[in-house]
Amino acid sequence: MSATETLREDHLKIKRLEKIIEKCYLDLYAGKEIPLSDIEKITFVISEFLDSIHYSREEDSYFACVASYDTLKDEIRKFMIEHEFSRRIAKNISKYLQQWKSGNDAREPVARFLRTYFIYLHDHLKKEEEFFSKAQSKVLSAEEEKEMYEQFQSVMAVSTKIQTIMDQIQYLEEQEWYRIP
Repeated sequence: MSATETLREDHLKIKRLEKIIEKCYLDLYAGKEIPLSDIEKITFVISEFLDSIHYSREEDSYFACVASYDTLKDEIRKFMIEHEFSRRIAKNISKYLQQWKSGNDAREPVARFLRTYFIYLHDHLKKEEEFFSKAQSKVLSAEEEKEMYEQFQSVMAVSTKIQTIMDQIQYLEEQEWYRIP
């Protein structure tokens, strides 16, 4: 296993979340009821997996290693900006979800920001996959890949957190609102 393969595996998990987000915002726009606790689970996965784990792996290790070769820096800069954009969308989802939970009808902004997040993910993951291919084939050595992978695996708390997050994704995929076409 390599660092690039680990990030690609993260993307497979994120694509599962992407489908959940799509179904959720479409149902909200259609006037269907989605338990607010399920939308909270979506925001939990965004915060704890995408931001705390996946983006951290990319920003703190992977991008830094690739950039050290003075290559692909423009792409890395764009990804860093996109990650910040993602964080802002996530904050808005959480903000409007809290308003909704407090009794204010915030269905539309929650749906709108979920839709925005879905569009962001779809575009961002595609671009990162292309970036990973370039970095893996033209920049990173097998030793660097291995060192970063070992660094990713060295934090035991991350493995536990990932399992909790995958349990949350599994829970959401099993909900009636998600399964009904």
